[in-house]
Amino acid sequence: MRPILMKGHERPLTFLRYNRDGDLLFSCAKDHTPNVWFADNGDRLGTYSGHNGAVWSCDTAKLWDVQTGRELFTFRFDAPARSVEFAIGDGLAVITTDNFMENVPTAQVKRIAEDPDDQSEESLLVITGIKGRINRAVWGPLNRTIITAGEDATIRIWDTETGQCLKESDKEQGHQKTITSLSKSADWSHFLTGSLDKSAKLWDTRTLTLIKTYVTERPVNAVDISPLLDHILQEEIGGVKGHFGPINALAFNPDGRSFSSGGEDGYVRLHHFDSDYFNIKI
Repeated sequence: MRPILMKGHERPLTFLRYNRDGDLLFSCAKDHTPNVWFADNGDRLGTYSGHNGAVWSCDTAKLWDVQTGRELFTFRFDAPARSVEFAIGDGLAVITTDNFMENVPTAQVKRIAEDPDDQSEESLLVITGIKGRINRAVWGPLNRTIITAGEDATIRIWDTETGQCLKESDKEQGHQKTITSLSKSADWSHFLTGSLDKSAKLWDTRTLTLIKTYVTERPVNAVDISPLLDHILQEEIGGVKGHFGPINALAFNPDGRSFSSGGEDGYVRLHHFDSDYFNIKI
């Protein structure tokens, strides 16, 4: 599995995301400028200029026209925006903000207008009460819940209508240090978290039951779940080296046949799986 090296950022990578068709890869870094790449050969298609600070997530707190790179709208906050995700149908987005100065960390739901001229900064829902930075917030099944995780090492499931906290992860079974990343399965039945406590954990999305813990030798900065192979591996089947320094971002292509990684070295690496990967016996 020989990777394709993509150099377009001057500072460490923070986030990677494929579009739903899997033909485009978006990358974010601390250098202010998201990039878009062809997911097959790694050629850079363009950049999105407009941020004045590090970009932590793709879906971002700025709305962009993917084809032209034109900025459509900016959501303004009193604190840095950390995580963003569109809901099913792209009519809603959840954005998290950091604890900064006098501001508490929040997860805010915004409505995304079809016409940019009708777009509003108003939040439909503001979730508070979490201590420490919220590193990830994702939508649950049918947009009925939002799942958050971050510095306080606790996973929470929230009702998107009322903002009520429905479930919290068990303190003994859950992570013991900051949760750095969260990725859900293609069918939303389960999700995976990574933590500085040197573990990744697989959870049931509806019940928040812990399914499995994967122990590593180092802190886990990024996790993702294959959308193609229907399995939960009990043992490690391989490793991929190449980055200089920590890997900060991972993303599977929606077709499950390749994945990308982003590192502290400023490189994006595009990995296409060999045929042997698809014949693994488990």
